[in-house]
Amino acid sequence: MDTATPPGSARLTFRDATDADAPALVALIESAYRGDSSRAGWTTEADLLEGQRTDEDGVRAVIDAPAGRLLAVERDGGLIACCQLEHRGDAAYFGMFAVRPAAQGGGLGKVIIAEAERTARESWGVAEMHMTVISAREDLIAWYERRGYRRTGQFTPFPYGDERFGIPQRDDLAFELLVKNIEAL
Repeated sequence: MDTATPPGSARLTFRDATDADAPALVALIESAYRGDSSRAGWTTEADLLEGQRTDEDGVRAVIDAPAGRLLAVERDGGLIACCQLEHRGDAAYFGMFAVRPAAQGGGLGKVIIAEAERTARESWGVAEMHMTVISAREDLIAWYERRGYRRTGQFTPFPYGDERFGIPQRDDLAFELLVKNIEAL
């Protein structure tokens, strides 16, 4: 499916990712969140976490999940972003959102999240979109709040000791649930 993009941008193509996309998706996600390359964008977690954000097995698990999909977003034939959608009863879960660092800050994220909300609503008839964000990421939470998400005050602990999700550089990390009503959009 195609959708419009911010002024001055080429059109975006949204498609379901395949297992063959896993290496490129891992590279995209890592570039947006970990290491020095992630500092080119504003979504970096490099000061909070070292190590990996995900791996090919984790990405393939999302691609192959029966109740979900991983959307690959392309511009001019190249992978520029991705996001996970998972059907969870009356809600959809939004996760694994990554935009190439050099493409961040120009409105692309707004277009992608709006398309993800539309896709979840039309595919599953859900009323809400849920996501979890590291609570220390105030700038990112504020960005989601400007998109209509609200903080719930519901926290789950960060999986300390499980290096599949990174090596924490702080001892106060937790995930906060953010929720948005998407049925009337």
